[in-house]
Amino acid sequence: MKPFSLFFYEWLYGERGYYANFPEIGKSGDFFTAVSVTPLFGGAIANHIYRRIKRGELNPKATIFEVGAHRGYLLADIVQFLYTFEPDLINSLSFAIVEPFESLRAVQKEYFQSSFGDRVKLRHFKDFSEVECEEGFVVANEIFDAFPCELIYKEQMGYVEDFKIIWGEMDEDIMRIANRYGQTKGEVARGYERFAMKMAEAFGTCEFVTFDYGDLEVRNDFSIRVYTKHRVYPLFDEALDIKQAFGRSDITYDVNFSHLIDAFEDAGWQKSAYKTQMVALVDFGIMELLEKIMEVKGFELYKRELEKVKVLINPSMMGERFKMVSFIK
Repeated sequence: MKPFSLFFYEWLYGERGYYANFPEIGKSGDFFTAVSVTPLFGGAIANHIYRRIKRGELNPKATIFEVGAHRGYLLADIVQFLYTFEPDLINSLSFAIVEPFESLRAVQKEYFQSSFGDRVKLRHFKDFSEVECEEGFVVANEIFDAFPCELIYKEQMGYVEDFKIIWGEMDEDIMRIANRYGQTKGEVARGYERFAMKMAEAFGTCEFVTFDYGDLEVRNDFSIRVYTKHRVYPLFDEALDIKQAFGRSDITYDVNFSHLIDAFEDAGWQKSAYKTQMVALVDFGIMELLEKIMEVKGFELYKRELEKVKVLINPSMMGERFKMVSFIK
């Protein structure tokens, strides 16, 4: 038997894991993210960065990082919008991706080269332990729902044997976390504490902004699910063949934001904001970007982009279910 967290890790990150096979994200893939909906998601984050620079809160010589970048689309969108706001920023800012997979690093480099040529130099780091940065800004989209997790039910923990979930003894670390949040059923993430500490050690000063789905309160129920071609199956659904889905479909679960926030605060970070995605993107200026499109590009493009933005901010779509949390170090 192996702990479910190890099985989860192998499912997503193993040699034949789901992310190792360059999954397509968007309409033709198993799922879509805010990044694949519209470049204005990255544009709004770029606008937030630009405002901080103009207010003197972020050095124009800082490094902008993305972690969990997949093919690099989000960071590229941020670069493009920053160039639109003030072209000289592309010369003063530095840009980097933290990416453990060599194959993905190659794809990201190729995408940046095709998008910007030699104008933008992209640096890569395998892990935050390699980063020594005086001042940075880090963005992530949907990474914490892909951290390995343990399944718990009452005082037992999930193990996997021959692609079947078997319940056994809960280890002390997981029990401690579960007790802290009054959790008796559901998923308990592993690795938040180590990640937050390694990030803290990497920077002199930094802001970290991340988007994901979940809530502050645990539901005491299972949220873990498998996505295949935009269809969703709860892990314990009898219609789901776990062996068949393993490594071929995405697996995810809701983020316990209280656990995430505590992990960062315990590592020395200060929480600066926790908002729904709708409120965060509006605060970052996404509606102002739409107005600029209307002014410069005309009504037809504005109308098309407005429909995409609605997916991101409509409460019945991604607007309320997804949250943004930011930290300052």
